Amino acid sequence: MPARSTVVFAIAVLALSTSAVPASVPAPRTYTVIIDKMKFGPVPSGLRVGDKIRWINRDLFRHTATATNRSFEIDLLPATEGTLVLKRAGTVTFFCKFHPGMRGQLVVRR
Repeated sequence: MPARSTVVFAIAVLALSTSAVPASVPAPRTYTVIIDKMKFGPVPSGLRVGDKIRWINRDLFRHTATATNRSFEIDLLPATEGTLVLKRAGTVTFFCKFHPGMRGQLVVRR
C-alpha cells in the first residue's frame, strides 16, 4: 500500500505545481515612431516594460526625443534612427529639445 499512496501524493503535487504556474508574459515588441514635417508620428498604445521604440527621423532637421523626467534622450540627425528600451512602467512626456513645440507621451504598463 505505501507505493499507492506515493503515487497519489506525486499526482497531487504535480496537479498543484501546474496550477501555480503564472500566465505567460508577452514577448517584448518593437514599435516605430516616425518624425516627419516637424512632428512626432502617432505614439503606439499598449506599450509594456521591455518593449522597444524605434525612433526614425525623416525630417531635414536634427531632433531629439527627450523625456521631461530625464529618463531618456534619443538624439537624431536627419535620416537616422535610434532605439529606446522601455525599462519602467508609467507615463512619460517627451519633447524635442531643439523644437519644444514637438511633444508626445508614452504610457507604459508592466
